[in-house]
Amino acid sequence: MQNNLLLPALIFIPIIAGFLCWLVEKVDERLPRWIAFLGMLLTFLITVAIWQNGNFIGSAQTIAEVTAKPTWLAEFQLPWMPSLGVSFHLAIDGLSLLMVSLTAFLGMMAVACSWGEITRRVGFFHLNLLWSLGGVIGVFLAIDMFLFFFFWEMMLVPIYFLIAIWGHNAIGGKTKEYAATKFFIYTQASGLIMLIGILILVMIHASTTGQITFNYMDLLGTDLGKWQYPIMLMFFIGFAVKLPIFPLHGWLPDAHAQAPTAGSVDLAGILIKTAAYGLLRFVLPLFPEASAQFAPIAITLGGIGIFYGAWLAFMQQDIKRLLAYTSISHMGFVVLALYAGTLISFQGLMIQMLAHGLSSAALFIMSGQLYERLHTRDLSQMGGMWGQMRYYPPLLMFFAAALLGIPGTGNFIGEFLILLGSFASHPVAVVFATFSLVVAGLYALIMIYKALFGTPTATIEKMSPMRDINAREAAILLVLAFGLVWLGLYPQSFLDTSDHSMHWISQAYHVQQVAPTAQEPFAHMEVK
Repeated sequence: MQNNLLLPALIFIPIIAGFLCWLVEKVDERLPRWIAFLGMLLTFLITVAIWQNGNFIGSAQTIAEVTAKPTWLAEFQLPWMPSLGVSFHLAIDGLSLLMVSLTAFLGMMAVACSWGEITRRVGFFHLNLLWSLGGVIGVFLAIDMFLFFFFWEMMLVPIYFLIAIWGHNAIGGKTKEYAATKFFIYTQASGLIMLIGILILVMIHASTTGQITFNYMDLLGTDLGKWQYPIMLMFFIGFAVKLPIFPLHGWLPDAHAQAPTAGSVDLAGILIKTAAYGLLRFVLPLFPEASAQFAPIAITLGGIGIFYGAWLAFMQQDIKRLLAYTSISHMGFVVLALYAGTLISFQGLMIQMLAHGLSSAALFIMSGQLYERLHTRDLSQMGGMWGQMRYYPPLLMFFAAALLGIPGTGNFIGEFLILLGSFASHPVAVVFATFSLVVAGLYALIMIYKALFGTPTATIEKMSPMRDINAREAAILLVLAFGLVWLGLYPQSFLDTSDHSMHWISQAYHVQQVAPTAQEPFAHMEVK
């Protein structure tokens, strides 16, 4: 399916819809909301159409056909800067299809949950939200390294504005501008390091082949010699900050806690998944030997992050900061799955990313609904809400249980497969991660107790009777709950979709490259 126009459509529909939202802002405040929602709905329907046309059932049987290069469901390529080896090259396989589907789906939820929250500069808000989503989809589709980096940077500026303009100041006094600036500096600095790695990779490839190219397919298998490890580290740092991996997580709690609800859904549900995707798609296949050498360090950092994030979540009073630290903990499981490198751990990673996206998005949406009613995120100001609302408390309990990995939800399947697939090669890390799940249970149960049970606080009594969630809010949460139960009870439909991609990445990770030569990689570079 060469030059399939559906692939650029996935990127440009959110971008065009966001621009239209900004244009019609002065006409009617409701119009940007509908344009944004319909734009993301159309994007989601395109992913469903691609999914339906892809033959994923039994894909494991075709693994014998897998070669040194990945196979794509569809591609789109146009020349951009031929003299520099840069093209507008997009491609999609099962892995990227699931990630784009998650982005479009949570994009709809982000627009829907901000329907009543955002009341000023509505058009400009949706422009930033949809442009960030378009950038994320571009990251998942781009296989030209220059184009990938372009989308990687493009999605950051809109998020900065989402936090700085429509965010909330923290309980402790830190401003939303501080959180936005911190996020931007962290991600820009790490992006610059990754850009240096991309350029060195391209130069080494050019020195051995005489051809300058940013094409991922051409760069695969490049003999990097002694440069493989330092370039791998540059890529790793770029992705580790965004994931985030301990100790590069400093931007995340402030950004999550002070972003508007739609921004938190975007950050927790989608944005940090781009880093896991980058590690899967680029770091492991491009630098297999260096990644294998680095695996013990990465898994150690991931294990520390699992416990560290869970413990700090347990200590929080601000409900959004609590949820932010849970993301650090869950991303530790992602790192463990990545560097274990088995097909089972990769498939668990896929389910974990989808389930975490849905459950964290739901909990951030629910914390936003609480903030709209109570005008506080402080758990010490809550309590006794079980008798105040009929529908909100059981939904909050369900999503909190999903977050800690209760059977019947996708989180349980993801964590179980990750631990199962990683045990043979890293038993100590798996045992450590399993014990940290006890702390995860504690912070989830304490959040539920402080918010819903006990004696109603003065804040709750002042608001009594509390306004229950309306039909729009309930519909958002029920759709997310349905997705989690589907992942938990019938994950095979998603496992089939990603199976061929994960097989190829697992093989590429374990392929031993040619031993590095003593010759300098730049020796044959001609300067003209």
